[in-house]
Amino acid sequence: MSQVRELPQVIQGGMGVGVSSWELARSVSCAGGLGVVSGTALDVVLARRLQDGDRGGHLRRALAAFPEPGMARRVRDRYFQPDGRPDGGPYRPVPKLTLRQTAAQQELAVVANFVEVWLAKDGHDAPVGVNYLEKVQMATPAAALGALVAGVDYVLMGAGLPRQIPRLLDDLAAGVVAGVDVDVHGADEPHRVTVDPRALLAEAIPDLARPQFLAIVSANILAAYLARDPSTCPDGFVVEGPGAGGHNAPPRGRLTLDERNEPVYGPRDEVDIDKLRALGIPFWLAGGEGTPQGLAEARARGAAGIQVGTLFALAADSGLTPSLREELGDRLDSGTLDVRTDPLASPTGFPFKVAQVVGTLSDPSVYDERRRLCDLSYLRTPYLTPSGGIGYRCPGEPEQMYVRKGGDLADTVGRACLCNALTADIGLGQTRRDGYVEPPLVTLGSDLTGAEELASIHPNGWAAADVVAWLTGA
Repeated sequence: MSQVRELPQVIQGGMGVGVSSWELARSVSCAGGLGVVSGTALDVVLARRLQDGDRGGHLRRALAAFPEPGMARRVRDRYFQPDGRPDGGPYRPVPKLTLRQTAAQQELAVVANFVEVWLAKDGHDAPVGVNYLEKVQMATPAAALGALVAGVDYVLMGAGLPRQIPRLLDDLAAGVVAGVDVDVHGADEPHRVTVDPRALLAEAIPDLARPQFLAIVSANILAAYLARDPSTCPDGFVVEGPGAGGHNAPPRGRLTLDERNEPVYGPRDEVDIDKLRALGIPFWLAGGEGTPQGLAEARARGAAGIQVGTLFALAADSGLTPSLREELGDRLDSGTLDVRTDPLASPTGFPFKVAQVVGTLSDPSVYDERRRLCDLSYLRTPYLTPSGGIGYRCPGEPEQMYVRKGGDLADTVGRACLCNALTADIGLGQTRRDGYVEPPLVTLGSDLTGAEELASIHPNGWAAADVVAWLTGA
C-alpha cells in the first residue's frame, strides 16, 4: 500500500482532457490539497504536445526518467517534432482503442500516463492523484499501469460504477497480468482487456505501490453496493451531486425535462449522509460545495472534505487555453456565464454540463457547421457484429455510419464529439486537411457561487494555490 497520509480536505477534480494538467495538479498538491491529473486521452495529449515541439522540454525530461528507456525512446521518436508542426498542419493520429491492443498502443498509454503523473509529482513529496472514466474501459489497464510506475498516490474513477478497479490496482501493484471486463453490446459475455507489466517493462519494472482508490458515485446506494464486497470496496468515495461539472448520473426514475430542456432531479437523487457515514469509509462531497462554508459544512456532516472542479478549471494554472479562460472570466464578472445540463451532448448517454459560450459547440451555428467525424474514438463502444466479429460505434459519428453498424438513429440526435472538443479546450484541437479547426466545448459546474465569491476577492484572476487557501482558510 502507499504511505498512509492525512486525508486531504480539498480534492481538485480531474477535469476534461488535460484541463486538470500536471501543472494544475502539482500546484494544488504543493498548496496542501490533493492535485489530480485527468487521465482521459493522455496518449493523444502526449503525442500532440510532442508534435508541437515540447515547449519547455518538460515532456522529454519526464521521458528521460521512464524506467524502460527503449519504450520512452520509441514514443519520442514517433511523435516528437523539434520545430513543431508546420503552420496549419494536422496532428499525426494515435491508435484507436480496441479490445485487442498492440504493444505500441499500450506503450504509448503507459508512457503518457507516467509522464503526466511524474511531472505532477516532480520536486515535492505531497500526494498526487489521477482520474479515469469508467466509460473508457478499454484504456484503463495500460493507463493505470503508467500512473503506478510514476508513483501515483490516488486513483479516482467516475462516469459509471467502478467495481473492477480495486482488483485491477491490486494486480498491477503485484506486477501480474491485470485487466478489466469490457461490455460488448450483443455479446453474452464481456471481453477482457489486459496489460502485462512484466512483458512490457521486463527487467525495468520497479516496485509498484498500490494507490488509494476513490470511487466517484452519485448516491449512497451505489456506495453501499461497492462497499459490501471486499473485491469491489474502494478506500473512499467522492459523492457528486447533480450540480457537478462534466458527466452527471441521470435522475433516478423516469426522465423529466424542465423548460430549459434540462433533466429534473428530485428527492430520490439526494444523498443520505447518515447512511453514507454509517459505511465507515472516508468520503468527500462534490457538486456545489466549493466555498469555505461548503467545506466546513461537509466536515461537520462527517465528510473528510470536498472535491472542487470549477474554481480550479478557471485558475490561471489550469490547462484551459488563455482565451477560453478569459472569456469565461468575463462572463462570470458580467453575470452572463450560463451552464446547462445537456441530456444529449455526451455520446455516453449521461447528462453533461455545458457552458454556453459563443464559438464553441454549445453555439448551434458552430454545432451545425461541424462535419461529424469519429477519429479519436475514446467514447465508442464495442458491439457484436452479425458475423460474430467485433465492431465499434459511437453516437457522435456520422449518422448513416452509426445506423449501418446497427445503432439506433435516435441515439445520434444532439450528440457532440466530446473527444475532439475537449482536446480543443487545451489548445490541442485537430486541424483538418481542408483547414477546419475543431471547436471547443467547455464543461463547468452549474453552481457558480464559489467562483463569484472568489472573483470578488481576486478580480484579476486567481491561481490554484489561492483556491486552496481560500477554501481552507490557510
